[in-house]
Amino acid sequence: MSMPSFAQKKEVALRDNYTLKADGYVFAYFKGNGEDGLHLAYSEDGYKWNTLKNDTSFLTPEVGKDKLMRDPCVIKGGDGLYHMVWTVSWTDKGIGYASSKDLIHWSKQEFIPVMKHEEKARNTWAPEITFDEKNKTYMIYWASTIDGKFPETKSEDEKGYNHRIYYTTTKNFKKFRKAKLLYEPGFNVIDASVVKQDQGFVMYFKDETRNPVQKNLKTAFSKKLTGPYSKASAPITGNYWAEGPTAIQIDNQWIVYFDKYTLKKYGAVKETVTGWQDISDQVSFPLGARHGTVIKVSAEEIMNLKKE
Repeated sequence: MSMPSFAQKKEVALRDNYTLKADGYVFAYFKGNGEDGLHLAYSEDGYKWNTLKNDTSFLTPEVGKDKLMRDPCVIKGGDGLYHMVWTVSWTDKGIGYASSKDLIHWSKQEFIPVMKHEEKARNTWAPEITFDEKNKTYMIYWASTIDGKFPETKSEDEKGYNHRIYYTTTKNFKKFRKAKLLYEPGFNVIDASVVKQDQGFVMYFKDETRNPVQKNLKTAFSKKLTGPYSKASAPITGNYWAEGPTAIQIDNQWIVYFDKYTLKKYGAVKETVTGWQDISDQVSFPLGARHGTVIKVSAEEIMNLKKE
């Protein structure tokens, strides 16, 4: 017996007058250096991913020093809109922001100068957003190197970058609080991604230490979105370099997808009762996909995206 199509599911939903549940997933990502902008793919099961719009861009970057759109993070906000932030440049003091009702038509792009007040800030990389339903507040957070800070972990490797995670909060994406330090694990850290799990929040992030080499993903926990977060866990990824984690719960199990950037492919690990299991051989992502975000969407939204 064949599975009902999206159209059939929608028909049943409309007939029975109930809200469409999240019937699928969308992956927002970039390719190359992020010059052409936002790419989207969809999946019905979270394992096999198919490109949308023939893997061409849904949104061309227009803001920031280099006008790039790397590391796109998309979330569904408390207002029903999709909110997106991204890396605009390797060396800028702010991030890109836009919103959308349908992932197709986007608001005017804005540049948010989150690190403008830090004279010695070298960069703002891989911004993400997490919505705190309890406080109706959005936390935007990213990795920055501020020259002169944390000298105990400064290295001459990789241009001397020595990142920590910083954050700001907003209720409306118009007014933002002054940025503060969010996470200082005692090492060079980038690519934080925070999700609500059970009674608290879990931060997935990359240990960027080059010597002795780490380049793996770890976790930390907090009762509050804005911290404080616990010490870093043991690595949850294997003997390869990983970055750009994005986590989602599928069939009551947490899956973390990530960019195996030196191997030029995507990977995934799944949380089990005995620990994290590598399921990279079970997932297939679009060729050339880089650091992105996975979100749940309705069948109707996927149908509309497939028409583009």
